[in-house]
Amino acid sequence: MAIRVLLVDDQPLLRTGFRMILEAEGDLAVVGEAGDGLQAIDQVRALQPDVVLMDIRMPRMDGVEATRQISGPGKDGPAKVLVLTTFDLDEYVVEALRAGASGFLLKDAPAAELVQAIRVVAAGEAMLAPSITRRLLDKYADHLPSGEEPVPDALHTLTDREVEVLKLVARGLSNAEIAAELFVSETTVKTHVGHVLTKLGLRDRVQAAVYAYESGLVRPGAQ
Repeated sequence: MAIRVLLVDDQPLLRTGFRMILEAEGDLAVVGEAGDGLQAIDQVRALQPDVVLMDIRMPRMDGVEATRQISGPGKDGPAKVLVLTTFDLDEYVVEALRAGASGFLLKDAPAAELVQAIRVVAAGEAMLAPSITRRLLDKYADHLPSGEEPVPDALHTLTDREVEVLKLVARGLSNAEIAAELFVSETTVKTHVGHVLTKLGLRDRVQAAVYAYESGLVRPGAQ
């Protein structure tokens, strides 16, 4: 089955370019387009895409609010949101990740990277570019709690190993990289990640990374 993709951008020329790239791939199908957030929400309901390629800055309703209504808390639809941004260090990207996006990608990313990102997100993984994610969360740390707040009770439900894994997820490491760091198998890492997400009520690795910063478990600039 092809991965169903909805393109959301207020610039028709960009949507056409993305469509040409994606339709050259046998396992991807562009099922629709939208020029703003309100259209995107309607199209998601009507077309049931697997992945929504979402621009952030659009008229009528921006990509952050549209993401919140598609993939935010309490939303259990199948659509995953992959945010497109012109600038990597953008406070709107932080808000989009907090709103429920499964990752983000720069608009000038190579075609192969865009295609791979859609496949990754469709498979239920998060598209985290480690260096960008760390810089992003570090830069906008003032939007997050100061670290003086009490540690959330939910963190105390994690085992020591699960806390280790959460910290490494927040650094943007893949399962393979975490496995190498902790000298365990990838299967074991997947199990730990699954437990972390379940215990903390999070949907994916992006939310886990943001949570690690918001809870004070990982501090800006920490290695």
